[in-house]
Amino acid sequence: MQEKKYTVGIATLGCKVNQYESQAIAEELERRGFEIISPNEVCDAYIINTCTVTAESDRKARQTIRRAISKSPDAYVLVTGCYSQLSPHAIKAIKGVDYVCGSANKMTVADELCKLIERGKRQEASVCVCPLDRAAFEPMSIKKFDRTRAYVKIQDGCESKCTYCAIPYSRGPIRSKPFDDVLNEVRDLIDGGCYEIVLTGIETGCYGTDLPEGQDLASLLCAVDKLEGIGRVRLGSLDPTVIKPDFVNKIKNLKSLAPHFHLSLQSGSDRILALMKRKYNSRQAMRAIELLRGAIPSVQFTTDIIAGFPEESEQDFLASCEFVKNAKFLMVHAFPYSKRQGTPAAEMVGQLQEGVKHDRVRELNRISADVREVLLYEMTKNETVTEVLFESYENGYAFGHTANFVEVRVKVDHSMHGQLRLVKLIGHTQGVCEGIIV
Repeated sequence: MQEKKYTVGIATLGCKVNQYESQAIAEELERRGFEIISPNEVCDAYIINTCTVTAESDRKARQTIRRAISKSPDAYVLVTGCYSQLSPHAIKAIKGVDYVCGSANKMTVADELCKLIERGKRQEASVCVCPLDRAAFEPMSIKKFDRTRAYVKIQDGCESKCTYCAIPYSRGPIRSKPFDDVLNEVRDLIDGGCYEIVLTGIETGCYGTDLPEGQDLASLLCAVDKLEGIGRVRLGSLDPTVIKPDFVNKIKNLKSLAPHFHLSLQSGSDRILALMKRKYNSRQAMRAIELLRGAIPSVQFTTDIIAGFPEESEQDFLASCEFVKNAKFLMVHAFPYSKRQGTPAAEMVGQLQEGVKHDRVRELNRISADVREVLLYEMTKNETVTEVLFESYENGYAFGHTANFVEVRVKVDHSMHGQLRLVKLIGHTQGVCEGIIV
């Protein structure tokens, strides 16, 4: 498209969906003749794909934009994503930004970068943030992957309107990628040598609610399972309400589905779950876990928990702690509640002090680590032999994950990136299993 090969650095903040979308943007830019390099280098252009899940996410977005401008003042700077969807004029006000779009038209950054190169940098950023009320699923796909796994976005949007969350406002209504488009994309990734596919979305469990009957998440998993050469398939975060007997019966015998589920719990207290306007209570969440454990014996669970939600009492917090212990989560992502402007929770009475929130995060992390140690002991005491997909190599150890998402390290003298090997688990330390190649 141009004589000079322009370099582009893409900085991605936030979730796995953002990672996928950045990869789709990168592949489109490469198709047009651009060279994608690290955003930490001096580049001709930068694309910042933003997140707005917490106030800290917003701060990091602004910091990343300013760092790019400081590193290369003459570079073209284009900003997209959830933060720019909600706060486009805050980004426009940053001197040096050229283009701002939202979360429904991310692929426009490729066209806009080409226009900027033709016309030169703008004195003032152009803003193209589309309303989300009638947004369609934006067409995009990937064929490449940097690691052993590839994320495939199958769904966008959320309509839950939980009281703490700004994502429905930054992502819009539920919309699903066409069934056959998902299968074609997964098939291309398999052909490219990808062994592990992660099907993800903003509300993954809602996949297909806007598609014809019979094209729901369970049906998609069954169809993917039949693809020739399919390896492992993982799922993005699921609401516990998705885990119902019919769903479990459809997926329990799939050969490709990894026995690991990340449940979006948020709290173990029924009172707090009600204040959050979640669609389940603690008993229903535990029932979902029990259903899967009964059907898939090797299954493991990870989860998210918000600490210090408004009005969370010590008793409410202890209920979350007890749930973590009883559910036996392999890992807990605990994080402090963060006010999001425009959400009902931000206006609630009973806002907790930051110190209390962070103390509760630390306690949840401590309990989670204790639970994890017990789980790993049970896995290693009998020297279990299991498949491990290796991903990285560092300081004489190859690191990878089992199908149920247990991290394993093996002492070897070379990288085994992308290899699937049988490993005997012989011990564990600091949350990682030690193994030897069988």
